[in-house]
Amino acid sequence: MKKLFFILNFFFLFTTVLAQVAEPATEQQLENNTANNEDVETEDDSYLQQMEQFLKDPVNLNSADESQLKALQLLTPLQIQHLILYRNLVGKLIDMYELQAIPGWDLQTIQKLRPYICVSLQVDVLGTLKSRLRNGEHRILIRGLQVLERAKGYLLDSSSATNFYPGSPQKIMLRYKYSFKDLLQYGIVAEKDAGEQFFKGKQKQGFDFYSFHLFVRRTGIIKSLAIGDFTVNLGQGLTQWQNLAFKKSAEVLNIKREADVLRPYNSAGEINFHRGIGITFAKRKWQLTVFASYKKIDANFVADTSQNHDDHVSSLQTSGYHRTISETDDKGAQRQLALGGNLSYRYKRLHIGINAVRYTFKLPLVRSTEPYNKYSLSGNSFGNYSLDYSYTFKNVHFFGEAAFTSSFDKAFVNGLMLSVSSAVDMSLLYRNISRSYQSLYTSAFTESTSPTNERGLFVGITIRPAMDIRIDAYADLYKFPWLRYRVDAPSNGSDYLVQLTYKPNRQLEIYTRYHAESKAINANPGSLPLSPILQQPRKSWRTQVSCRINRDITLRNRTEITWFDKNGSLPEQGFLIFFDLLYKPTLKPFSGNLRLQYFESDGYNSRLYAYENDVLYSFSIPVFYNKGYRYYINLNYDLTEKLTLWLRWAQTIYRDKTLIGSGLDEIQALHKSELKVQALYKF
Repeated sequence: MKKLFFILNFFFLFTTVLAQVAEPATEQQLENNTANNEDVETEDDSYLQQMEQFLKDPVNLNSADESQLKALQLLTPLQIQHLILYRNLVGKLIDMYELQAIPGWDLQTIQKLRPYICVSLQVDVLGTLKSRLRNGEHRILIRGLQVLERAKGYLLDSSSATNFYPGSPQKIMLRYKYSFKDLLQYGIVAEKDAGEQFFKGKQKQGFDFYSFHLFVRRTGIIKSLAIGDFTVNLGQGLTQWQNLAFKKSAEVLNIKREADVLRPYNSAGEINFHRGIGITFAKRKWQLTVFASYKKIDANFVADTSQNHDDHVSSLQTSGYHRTISETDDKGAQRQLALGGNLSYRYKRLHIGINAVRYTFKLPLVRSTEPYNKYSLSGNSFGNYSLDYSYTFKNVHFFGEAAFTSSFDKAFVNGLMLSVSSAVDMSLLYRNISRSYQSLYTSAFTESTSPTNERGLFVGITIRPAMDIRIDAYADLYKFPWLRYRVDAPSNGSDYLVQLTYKPNRQLEIYTRYHAESKAINANPGSLPLSPILQQPRKSWRTQVSCRINRDITLRNRTEITWFDKNGSLPEQGFLIFFDLLYKPTLKPFSGNLRLQYFESDGYNSRLYAYENDVLYSFSIPVFYNKGYRYYINLNYDLTEKLTLWLRWAQTIYRDKTLIGSGLDEIQALHKSELKVQALYKF
């Protein structure tokens, strides 16, 4: 494999001179989220919907407030504060070129923002209620996905097995949305996963999941009003954070959680949202948000057959699948009432907020007796409360959150971002979260999926020694004071990354990065009640070239190799290379892209991930290990001004593997093929 790696890498470097504008930073962040939390999948496409909305209705930098600028998720708090200060001192911007005069706004930042912003001297029209209801846009989207090879779960039936997939193998989503700028939107979402029944069996109501939302912004004293399904984001994610949030990546300044407290929810994910009503009032320097939610959630129900009749749930299910008998039995087994709110005060560059959320369950949550579950969430009710802050002083931005539970278990996150000079920026974040701190629907800047049982220090730096060169690096050292799943002792870990980016013009970008991390895991899982732990280092090196060779065609190439050391067992290596062709002619109704990819690894521990282009509002980040090839092609055609169609075909072909997947998802074949179609109608 080493010979193959060097041969392909030589070919890669040779083709560099031929070599889409650079891979968006969000693609790397999504890849890192998936790699660090491989047990968590998200169907939250609200970020993609929001960015597509900005393409249609760009943010006016002359009138946008701090909340609207944060929604772009492309600006640091320092850049936002510098823009507001510049407007206050100089007045409104006259031209987009003037952005280069704002401290901290470099050319790369402006180029990333360019599609989503505008500079206009006209005042944004809020519109009357009548105009909001009549002058918006209706959108109907339908999407279908199917794996063509039949998995084991579809080959069984009730006459020969008790555990099988009774539904069809298609995954279907239907979404209707009406929107008027960012001021009013409402809509419904319906989804059926592959293997779930449709208008029969236990799904006689049709789709397995339905969602409705109505969301209004900027109506007098009411900043936002949510009815139906919505998300709540508080502080720095210790208390509540339900929207997509990025963690560690080469974007080392992206360490702060920033979003409106209330946001509309119209994605297909079935877990991470509230259902009820929420409202935000804003008056001068004060803002108050309150919300109430009641919904059924999936849980593993355990009936007590003793005389005590103490029924309970042993865990909360988060997959969203309702295919097999056990999965459908878990559907809606628990009832959840959530009440909460936020009170915040802003004075110039100072922000202080008080946050609270309280949960009450119908059935108590009783965890299994494994040692690592000693401090896990349990009982009928619990609450999270916190104080968060942020303050900008010259070129330094401080922020943090101090949280505690109903049992006074504590958690702290504190960070700062510093603009040392026009060429150097730094970030620092310290977290200290007790082993007994527990929360639901959270996403703080931590190594773990959930903020609990962790202490750590993250330090990042960005250096721009020249206009076309950028160096990003970070170091993250962390400890877990208590046991974790598959780690039967307190442990520690480290994570380092350095990335060099070369971008001489808007057509060419090359980046290369080295990433090294080390985590502890049980040495002999399952052989002893408590196993000794060992550090398992994992290293990777990636180089990517992106080049727009003309107005219509973009080429992209990546080479990546990873090393995994089991400390005592045979080490593993993984290798991946792909070539992309993106075709998007101007003023033409059609576009498309394709990828050719080869991957090779010694096992799952040396797996690799790669972000894939997909249909609108969708993305995929599959995992690759063993040996094989993958290719996909995406086609897009504007049939009329109102109707757009997408078609995606993807296939993975393994060289020496006759079984793909496991359990009911097992496929007896050398390949796995996916077909996806989507239609969007606007009126």
